[in-house]
Amino acid sequence: MNVLRDLQILGWLLVVIAVAQLIPAVGSLVWGEPALPFLASAIAAAVPGLLIALASQPTHDRVRVRDGFVLATGAWLLAAFFGALPYVMTGALHPLDAFFESVAGFTTTASSVLRSVETLPRSLLLWRSMTQWIGGMGVLVVAVALLPFLGIGGMQLFANDEARSTADSGRPRFAAVSRRLFGVYLGLTALAFVLLLVAGLNPFDAICHALTSVSTGGFSTRDGSVGSFDSRAVEWVMVVVMFLGATNFVIHYRIVSGRRVRLWSDGEFRYYVGAIAITSALVGWSISGNIDVSDGVVRPAIFQTLSMLSGTGYTIADYTHWGGLAQLALLGAIVLGGMSGSTTGGIKSLRLLIGIRALRHSFTMLLHPHAVHRVKYAGRAIPDEIIAAIWAFLTAFFAIVGLAAAIVASAGYDLVTAISVGFSVTSNVGPALGAAGPGSHFADFPDYAKYGLCFCMLAGRLDVFTILVLLQPKFWRS
Repeated sequence: MNVLRDLQILGWLLVVIAVAQLIPAVGSLVWGEPALPFLASAIAAAVPGLLIALASQPTHDRVRVRDGFVLATGAWLLAAFFGALPYVMTGALHPLDAFFESVAGFTTTASSVLRSVETLPRSLLLWRSMTQWIGGMGVLVVAVALLPFLGIGGMQLFANDEARSTADSGRPRFAAVSRRLFGVYLGLTALAFVLLLVAGLNPFDAICHALTSVSTGGFSTRDGSVGSFDSRAVEWVMVVVMFLGATNFVIHYRIVSGRRVRLWSDGEFRYYVGAIAITSALVGWSISGNIDVSDGVVRPAIFQTLSMLSGTGYTIADYTHWGGLAQLALLGAIVLGGMSGSTTGGIKSLRLLIGIRALRHSFTMLLHPHAVHRVKYAGRAIPDEIIAAIWAFLTAFFAIVGLAAAIVASAGYDLVTAISVGFSVTSNVGPALGAAGPGSHFADFPDYAKYGLCFCMLAGRLDVFTILVLLQPKFWRS
């Protein structure tokens, strides 16, 4: 490993976190709130960050596979730790709860330990939203540039002209990829902000929800989430933004670059749209007999489906009263997730699509053992090692889900709550079923459960293997 280069990158990351914390500090001055907590937390991040970055002078800039694992995991851990400081220094949360809230933020998970967000100062609400926006940008860099490089969970298949971006030495040109993605990401955020203003939100609520919708994070400035605004216009804007946030950002980049994009020829995009349509139809059919249909079922069905499938976690109603079929469909959406190369969590449409085709291939070979048949995607035969990697990812993913469910069950919660929370935190969604439905919080969970769920959120955000591989002793052997 290039340890000095890794330390240098992580040191500059802390500086970025410190600079970001100056934004709510300025906001606190505008809103007449104390700025000292944000200034102190910015200094606490900037000083060690600068010292580490300037003291680390690598002999070369080459980054290898092992460095990628360390950088991805280290980045999220450091961001979560120093991102928790404003919660502690403002007195809003004690250290463990602050760390949980920060982990949820940077992993773009709408899980919270806050009993009420409406009692928080505006500056802290802004920082809370910013953690999800920063985390969402980090997810894009990892999904588009890092995972194909590391070969995790079959994401080698995602390596294309934009995603691969390799230099002659074989290391990803993270700066080039990041600039492209950041431009698209920033543009979508600005679009979401303007549309939410037009829909009737005040500037503060609009910027906070723009930050947490494009990142498919789900934090809100209201206890009742998006439903508190009671606005059809706002909800439809959110539907559009969540859909775009869960769509492959390489597609966005190609469109804004003026390239020709044949969306319907993309098998994953068709699968993604089909999953939204089918799930929304099931939810709509189920709730038509469980809620007042005078307001219609199309909007709530599509909104809640996209919220869960995209991993955003916004709510507009208590869907735990929508009937068993609707809840089962929404749980399936939580597991599925959006497209690869997006800010969403979950399994991702690409993996599930390839997994289904591999399953059909297995049936074909059982019926015709001597047939020459290969699993294909986009007209190309998929190597067996990629299919094996996808099955390995699915195994590890459901193992983390089981761990999370066991943690929740051990804390005394019922089976529905435990299993749904397991899927929700691992897929980085947030709201679940049972006692963890809309409007719930994790404040009353025992400390060990909060630590355990933090690990599951981080594992899910880093596609499981990125963090699990660091727990292998042979990883650290030279």
